[in-house]
Parts: sequence; structure tokens; C-alpha cells
Amino acid sequence: MTAEKERLQDSKWKNWGPYVSNRQWGNVREDYSPNGNAWNYTNHNNAESYAYRWGEEGIAGISDVKQLFCFAFSFWNKKDKMVKERFFGLSNPQGNHGEDIKEIFYYLDNTPTHSYMKMVYKYPINEFPYDELVTENGRRSKKDTEYEIFDTGIFDHNEYFDIFMEYCKADHNDILIRVTVCNRSQQDAPIVVAPTAWFRNNWKWGYNTYKAEMHASHDGSIHIDHDSISVKKLYSRNPNTQSVFCENETNTPKLYGAPKTENSYFKDGINDFIIYRGNTVNPEKRGTKACFLIDELIGSGQSRTFDFRLCPDDADEPFERFDEIFSIRKNEAEEFYNEIQSDTTNEDERNVQRQAFAGLLWNKQFYHYNIGKWLKGDPNFEAPRNFNEYVRNTEWNHLHNKDIISMPDKWEYPWYATWDLAFHCVPFSIIDAEFAKGQLLLLTKEWYMHPNGQLPAYEWNMSDVNPPVHAWSCFRVFKIDEKNNGKPDLLFLEKVFQKLLLNFTWWVNRKDKNGKNIFGGGFLGLDNIGAFDRNMVLKDGQHLEQADGTSWMAMYALNMMRIAMELAQYYQVYEDMAIKFFEHYLYIAEAMENLGEGTKGLWNEEDGFFYDVLQLGNGDSVSLRLRSIVGLIPMFAVEIVDHRLLEKMPNFRERMEWILKNKPELTKLVSHWDEEGQGRKHLMSILRKNRLTKVLTRMLDEKEFLSTYGIRAMSKVYEENPFVFSTHGKENVVYYTPAESDSRMFGGNSNWRGPIWFPINFLIVESLQRFHYYYGNSLKVEYPTGSGDKRNLDEVAQNISKRLCSIFLKDENGQRAFNGGNPTFNYDEHFKDYITFFEYFHGDNGRGVGASHQTGWTATVAKLIKPRLTF
Repeated sequence: MTAEKERLQDSKWKNWGPYVSNRQWGNVREDYSPNGNAWNYTNHNNAESYAYRWGEEGIAGISDVKQLFCFAFSFWNKKDKMVKERFFGLSNPQGNHGEDIKEIFYYLDNTPTHSYMKMVYKYPINEFPYDELVTENGRRSKKDTEYEIFDTGIFDHNEYFDIFMEYCKADHNDILIRVTVCNRSQQDAPIVVAPTAWFRNNWKWGYNTYKAEMHASHDGSIHIDHDSISVKKLYSRNPNTQSVFCENETNTPKLYGAPKTENSYFKDGINDFIIYRGNTVNPEKRGTKACFLIDELIGSGQSRTFDFRLCPDDADEPFERFDEIFSIRKNEAEEFYNEIQSDTTNEDERNVQRQAFAGLLWNKQFYHYNIGKWLKGDPNFEAPRNFNEYVRNTEWNHLHNKDIISMPDKWEYPWYATWDLAFHCVPFSIIDAEFAKGQLLLLTKEWYMHPNGQLPAYEWNMSDVNPPVHAWSCFRVFKIDEKNNGKPDLLFLEKVFQKLLLNFTWWVNRKDKNGKNIFGGGFLGLDNIGAFDRNMVLKDGQHLEQADGTSWMAMYALNMMRIAMELAQYYQVYEDMAIKFFEHYLYIAEAMENLGEGTKGLWNEEDGFFYDVLQLGNGDSVSLRLRSIVGLIPMFAVEIVDHRLLEKMPNFRERMEWILKNKPELTKLVSHWDEEGQGRKHLMSILRKNRLTKVLTRMLDEKEFLSTYGIRAMSKVYEENPFVFSTHGKENVVYYTPAESDSRMFGGNSNWRGPIWFPINFLIVESLQRFHYYYGNSLKVEYPTGSGDKRNLDEVAQNISKRLCSIFLKDENGQRAFNGGNPTFNYDEHFKDYITFFEYFHGDNGRGVGASHQTGWTATVAKLIKPRLTF
């Protein structure tokens, strides 16, 4: 067993980790405005002076699991108007495509216990173009591309520092810290390096009076005095280090015009001292925020390394074995990943996969949000809520989150999202199955899940409805864990199944509008996918029957059935639950079939595709013949049951046979249930062979869905011939848009009208493999459509997987598609092997779009890179 695997068996090794957000400003939980305008209540410009309530932000920040104490890096190039304490980006109203980080950094390495971590930040030597980025992006329209920091020319002539930040642990509470600053330019350049430590402010709100303190020690170290923190010392190896102190308190005179008082050293005191040398730090060298100041001139092409240590005790020689321990931990990280990647021999694939894992691990975050307290305000700071205006999450008063959670992106989405997290957990299960299982269970806890059974969506609106993929993820993680560890974790599976029963019931009771097993839910994660806002309340009794909502629920029923069948191998009582979900799946399948015929149903025989249907108040219906991934999602409702499994479940088999004998209207809806497939297997799917072939004909057509880089979210035919639909006197027009969104239907930049999205593509690959598991070579399709080349579905799945991986891997010209053709990113020795895992990708050229570090669901590429998906 590797050293890192041994550490994974001791939870104390996760006491410290990269749990500090990249952005705390602009979040709902920091918004105490009366009208829910989170982007304006806290923003980047006042972040240096504003003490947060619910969490902290920083560059390469670490904290303990309760985030009582934080450490992060700050830098100043002696030209910027502010110290670089946090990454800069545009708020949603500022960006022409919504919120958008304007920095370049890469997550390079991380282990599951965070025993070794590494990232690199590219910090300009010249003045950071804050104003230019805001002004130019404000000038651009939704139809223009975003103006990125690289476009400003700030990196021309390599005028930047590569700042490598590394951590390793000598013990679970003993952290070694190293920063290496490399001057890539042709001129000497100054830099101030300011490693910063502070306490999260939890003493000012009226619940807690205890206030910890740091102070300078005689040996030049910083002493940390907190009754709940194990680390007591911060040491610097640099002999010319100066320590400065202030308080992690809001600068109320600056932000709100409050009267100034003597001996007040606010949160921005260190920033102001570094830039202006004012009297803004405590001359007594004590406070709740502190840093070392190291002022260096880095020669052209040269580098300097600075070492620090957070440890629990006084040490006579804190750096005596520093280099040796760093070397050991780096070697142990190599050993751990060599075992994980033993079946991956291509070096470029190993590099991409390793950085995908690194991004997943760096995107862990301490997430604290008590909605009950947030809604009413604190004893010392009342919230001026105007409930006649829009105030978010009022129906989630029970929710109390205070955990380490996997974030989609710690800058653009520094809050959990339920369906994102379900996808995160699949690649997580390869490197840390216990964490993956813990995350899936966490969202089902009663202080997360609503009493009515709904899972919280995300903090911007906890009541939004995400696709119900939690059960799918739980079973996938369970099977991967079983394969890797050689035994099934039945306790996990049983726990999560019991809670998902409540969530399934919520869906049935709340999202089946007419009790006919046709499900809605609004946008269901697919922002901007329709001709109009699918969350909109329609007039005159009209309502939308959603092909995706209904298909997700069919998938959910099959996932629950399969979990129950697994548990029934050990506990016979679950046979009853398995048959319940089998029967529920049949009713959903029947509803999709019998909603209507021809163009009036979810299935359109003429087009060979599934569509949403608009039900009119007079009883008529209109098929919204817009070809998007809404019509591909029915593929995901597929399950293969091995005949040997049925033989172990006599009660299930008997009940199933009774249903199929006595309810022939249901029997005909199950694809070849009574015909055994390859190797005595049975298939359940909404798509029978004929319909599956028709849908695949569309999906695998390069003029429609099939891109060089995966499956597009919308058919490319709408690029030249847009879809037009009129309702309530308004003409709704939908174009294929392969990258940035051209609509603010849901605000921001989330665009499902053409780009390639990894979560949907991952499910497509998996579904095709399931179908092949049943059909084998008896089903072959043209791939691509019209090529005359026939392939079985496993070959199709593997080829789509390769297309997805090719977004990140070097092509024959040495380019990586996600870089969008940028020659510096593709060929420069200091960029070419660094990977960013974007939110989604240009449907035609694979360029990365949206959140640039959404290594959450895009990290599923790490699973695709493995030679074979695990069933």
C-alpha cells in the first residue's frame, strides 16, 4: 500500500486543505441587501476592506476544516493600485457574458489528503489592467467574444512572473510551504511576497465573544494563539523577513463613512501599509491578520524560492529537514498516481488526467451557510430584509451547511450545485472513494435536504430543479469503489437509498403536473435550451410537457431499481422496492408513448426524435420541434439486467412476470424484456431498437450533433436556419450558438444552444456502452451518419470518448483545442503542458468557454482517459 493510501485511512490528514474560496464577494450568503442584489452588495473593489461573514477567499489558500484559521499568498509588483490578495474577475453585470475571472493560473498537482499540493499563478510584472478589462467587456455585446487578460497585451514579451505555490505536510498539523517566483521577462523586476495568515471573523456577529490573536515572537516568527487551532507558529526561512499585523475587521470609515477611531487597524491595513507605508498596521505587532513581507528584485530569467512553515510547536530548527520532507512527499505523490495511472501509458494523457485530479482536489472548499440566521440577520448586525422585494431561499430556513464540499469552480461557482457534484464524485471515486461517498451522503442529510424531500440546487436559488442524477452517481461510485477495494460498501448504498426514496417521492408529487407521469421542472440545468424560458408560468392554462424531465425520471426510476436489486442480494426486503421502481419506470415509459401520436407526442415519428410538447388550454398540443439534447436524454434511461441476477430474486421475478402478463400495455414498452440478449441479459429502455437507431442517426450526423470534439448541445442546422416559435404574440428565435451565449434568458453565460458539455457527453458514452452490452454486434450504425462506415455502439462510444479527450490532448500539430488556437498557450514552454478544464467547449473548434476552472464535471475526462469505463 502506498504512503498516501495509508494516510487516507486516517481522517486527521484532511484537517488542513485548500479549503479557502477563490472568491467570496458577490455570493448570496454574503448578501444582506433588501432586494437580493448580491453582485453589488459585496464586490471586488471593496473586498480588501470588507470582513466576510460566512467564509474567506485567497490565492492558493488553505485552512482547517472549520476555517477558523486561514493562510494564503499575496503579491505586489510595485505598480498595481492594490496588493494582489485575491483573483480578479468581472461580476455578472460587468461581463458581456456574465461573471468571468480575468487571471491565468493552473492547478498542477494535489493528493487526496493534501499531503502535497502545487499550483502556478501568472502574475503580470506591469500594472494589472483592471480598468481596461472592465471597460472593454462592458462595451462588448452578447454577440462578441469576451475580452480576456491575455488580449490586453500584458503578457507580451513574457513580462510576467510564474509563481509556483507548493504545500506539503510533515504531519497532519505540520505544513511546509514553498513559493518560487520566476521572472520570465528580459528585465529585472521587483516583487513583494506576502504570505498571509488570518482568523475568520466569527466574533463580531453577536454569537461568540472569543477573539483569537497572533503576535510577533522574539525569534521573528508569528505566534498563533487560538484555543481550537493546533498550529501555533508561522516561520519564515528568509532572514530579511518583516512581520506586520492588523485586524480582520471591516474598514467602516472607508466603506460607510463611519467615524474614525484611534488604534484601529482594519482588514486593508496591510494592503495600505505595503503600498502607501501609512500608519495602518499595529506597531505592537499583534492582531487577527498578519503576514511576512519579503521585498525582492528578481533578475531577468532568474527565480527565487521562499519557504515557510506552519507547525504546532516551537522549533529550534524549523527548516532542518524541510527540503528532505518536501522531496519525500513529492515522491509519494508520484507513487500514488503511478498506481492510479498504471493502465495509462501515454504521457500526455497521464498529464491531463493528473491535472484533472489536481483541479478536483484544489476545488474543495469550506462552505458555510445557515439560511435561518442569514435571513433574520445577526444580533449585532440586523438584516434590512424587504420581503416584498426579492429575497432568496426563504423556504429553506432549515438549511445549515458547514462542511468541506466539492465546488464546480472556486471563483465563478464557489458554491455547491447538486447535479454538478454528482458528476464530480465519479472521478473522485478513482482517487478517494470515501470522500466521494461522503459528498453524496452529505446532500441527503436532513440539514441539507428539504423536509419535503427536495435536494438543494445551489445557493443562488436552492429551489431550482437540477436533473435527478444523484442515484446514478451513487451507484456508479458504489461499483467503482467495490472494484477498487474488493468489497461492496452496502451501508453507504443502503443509507443513500433510503434518503433518495424521499427525493423520488418529491419529484412524483411536485413535478408531475397532472399526475400522468410526465415531468417538468423548468430549465433542469439546461440554461437557454428552449425557445422560451422553461421556468416561465404560461398563460391560459398552457403548460410544458418536457421530454428531458420525463426521461430523467425514467432514468431515476431505473437507477433506484438497480440499487434495490443490488441490495436485495443481501437483504431480501429490497426486492419489493425493486419491483416498485420497475413498475414506476413502466408507467413513465407508457406516459411518454401515450401522450399523443405523431407531432402531438413527445416522440415525433416523422423526425425520429423526442421533443417538448406545449399543452394548450383548449386541450390541443404543439410539438416544439427543436432538436437539442432534450431529445437525446431519453437514451439515458437504460438498464441491463443479467439473467443470473434475476435468478437470485424469485419474488422480484415472479412479480415482474405477473405485470408483464397482466398488463400487456406496459410490456410492449420495454425493449425486448422477454428476449434475452447477448449472454442472457435483459434490456429496459425507453428507446427500442428502431427508435434508438433513428435518434442515433441524428446524433451521429456531423451536420447536426456530432462535432470533432464530442456531441453538441443543439443541432448545427439552426446555424443557418433558426428555429422560430410564436407564443403570446411574441416570436421566439433560436440559433445554434457554438460558444458564448447570445441570450440572457437565465443571465450570465450558461449556454446549452450548441457547445459541448462534458456531463451530458459522459452519460451519452456510458449509455451507448450499455446498449452495446446488450446488443453486441447485432446492432451497428453508420458512424458518422452518411459515411457508409458501420460500427457497433461500443466503437461509437469509444470514438466519442476520444473526441472529448482530444479537447485537452495535443494534436498532430502540438495544439490543444481548449486553448482556442492561442500560439503562446499551445507552444510556449511555460504554458504548453498546463491544462484548464472549462465549463463547456466550442461546438466546432473545442475552445474552452465559460468558467475556466470548472474541474468538477469536466474532470470526468479523467474517467474517460482510463482505457475502459467501469460498470
